[in-house]
Amino acid sequence: MRNPGPTVSEILASHESGSGSPTQTAARVADAIAARGADGTWITPVPRERLLADAAEIERRPGARTLPLYGVPFGVKDSLDVAGWPTTLACPDFAYTATETAPVVQRLLDAGALFVGKTNLDQFATGLNGTRTPYPIPRSVFGGELICGGSSSGSARAVALGEVPFCVATDTAGSGRVPAALNGILGWKPSRGLISAVGLVPACKSLDCVTLMATTVEDLDRVFEVVAGVDPDDPWSRARGPRRPGTRLRVGLPGVHELEFFGDDGFRAAHLAARDRLGRLGFDCVPTTLEPFLAAGELLYQGPWVAERLVEFETFLTEHPDSILPVIREILTGGFRFTAVDVFRAQQRLQELRATVARLWSEIDVIVVPTIGTTFTVDQVLADPIATNTVLGHYTHFGNLLDLTAISVPMGTAADGRPLAVMVLGPALADDTVLAAAARILDEPRQAGAHAEIRLAQKERQ
Repeated sequence: MRNPGPTVSEILASHESGSGSPTQTAARVADAIAARGADGTWITPVPRERLLADAAEIERRPGARTLPLYGVPFGVKDSLDVAGWPTTLACPDFAYTATETAPVVQRLLDAGALFVGKTNLDQFATGLNGTRTPYPIPRSVFGGELICGGSSSGSARAVALGEVPFCVATDTAGSGRVPAALNGILGWKPSRGLISAVGLVPACKSLDCVTLMATTVEDLDRVFEVVAGVDPDDPWSRARGPRRPGTRLRVGLPGVHELEFFGDDGFRAAHLAARDRLGRLGFDCVPTTLEPFLAAGELLYQGPWVAERLVEFETFLTEHPDSILPVIREILTGGFRFTAVDVFRAQQRLQELRATVARLWSEIDVIVVPTIGTTFTVDQVLADPIATNTVLGHYTHFGNLLDLTAISVPMGTAADGRPLAVMVLGPALADDTVLAAAARILDEPRQAGAHAEIRLAQKERQ
């Protein structure tokens, strides 16, 4: 894994010991953002003087050094509201100034975290590639004109550059996992509803999930403890639920013939080599099938769920069609072709697939697949935006449709230097299991990911 900057844990240790301070951290962050200029990472960064003033205010709080995230800087995807700041969804004509702060962000602020700004995204959170923005198109930190991935493009880049140790993003069809994979960091989509989605401008409200990006499992777990919680104002909200027992994890591995790399032999070889290591890491590897997962994924954009985006954006589409990027306008207008019969037919098919997948979890605890099967350059995506985007979501589209928890885990690079990642998937509310598996794959120190591992061990002893 890349090690771009101090982690949440390292920043906290510095602030709590007095060797560093929130204002010193704020100055470092502001300098790092200013040095790069308009590189497609941030849409609305907090100005330097305001950031320093906010950090100083945190320092003056009673008992400040005991706050769970004392002075830790973070970014927010620009589809989530922060009071007093614009929410643009990468569409300037859609932008408005939020009057209330999303609960997930408010929990972070209450815990002493330092809001750094709003990050870039694919417009209306529609896309997995990061090129669908009127702002500068971000590139992967690995260079080579590789796309940054989307829709949470700026969030992934901010973490990968070390500007902030974590970001709050979203994931409807892979938006928090694909850009994480392309930038060599962790992108975790918890079970839907564990983090409140109030204050999020929805893409597909029944599928949207607030996600976290960081560079260590320990950081993800630490931040999640702050932001998770039932929100009575979110109709999809739910409690974290029981922990899954056992520390000898059964990892499902689909047959090689079921894996698709779209002619990318370098990625194929690198992934197979990475998954061959799993058995040596203490996992019990079990053959399984990917077929029902992929069948569900095909429903997302080939089925009527694309029409759900019109619930939020139909009026703006009708009144301001020229304010929307052509590729986004094409996707949104495509939703009009579906009928009520199409919706019910797709829902029934999805329920059949959910039942099939549910039976698989009696044989395995998690399943490991590639996060993405290949990569693209910015020019390749701009030349064929729909087809390339579909390829990027091959292994991610089904996640929320099947109500899974998932994390993209960096695995170094392929032979040609492109970033490689695997995705660990588990059933709803198996979040501790998925985090524990990710920590083991990364071989993080015992304290990294310890919250998840300890909870599993405690359940096993009960």
